Amino acid sequence: MKRTASVIATVALVATTHAHAFEPRVSVGAVAGMTGLGADVSWRFNENLAVTGRYTDGLSYDTDFNQDGVNYDTDFDLKASSVKLDYFPFAGRFFLSAGIMMPDIDASVTGNPQDGSVYELNNRSYNASEIGSVIGNATLTDGVQPYVGVGWRSSHKAGLALFSELGLVATDTDVSLRTSSNLESVDPVLQQDIRAEEQKLKDDIDKLPVFPVAVFGITYTF
Repeated sequence: MKRTASVIATVALVATTHAHAFEPRVSVGAVAGMTGLGADVSWRFNENLAVTGRYTDGLSYDTDFNQDGVNYDTDFDLKASSVKLDYFPFAGRFFLSAGIMMPDIDASVTGNPQDGSVYELNNRSYNASEIGSVIGNATLTDGVQPYVGVGWRSSHKAGLALFSELGLVATDTDVSLRTSSNLESVDPVLQQDIRAEEQKLKDDIDKLPVFPVAVFGITYTF
């Protein structure tokens, strides 16, 4: 009995000493990634746990795609902020992350007929000379969304270091279209076909239920 109590006391002493050996640290850094450039602050308050906040902005890119004979040019703007809990299972650099992200990933959309003269909207033909361009907005994700990720960060010791992270954020799509001539305001059939075109685009975007977010950066840990 005395031997058992002695072993328990020794284990408790080692655990306490080990816990006291960790010194909480704060890391600040500059980041770049798929949602732009920004800043990152992380507080590692335990050898296995840290809280991290991040903001990125300023990234935009253009792309185009075809949908039912309509060529769509899109101009994406991306920005995001996040708050998350990082778990370091081995008390080192590798971590698992979960939290919330507030992304704002949307695009302005301009559609023109593939053949240059006739639109096919909801299996009906419309002359481009009558309706002009199909214009609008497409949102891939915004609001508050769940986020998970994995990464590598040397936040357990002071100094300058690099870090990287790869994560996934849920999408929440929305598409809004109209014609540049506003002909649908007096043509209910065209209005119906525009709504059908919105739904087709939304269904295509919804095939991607999550959006990948990759970032890397340089930090200084105090």
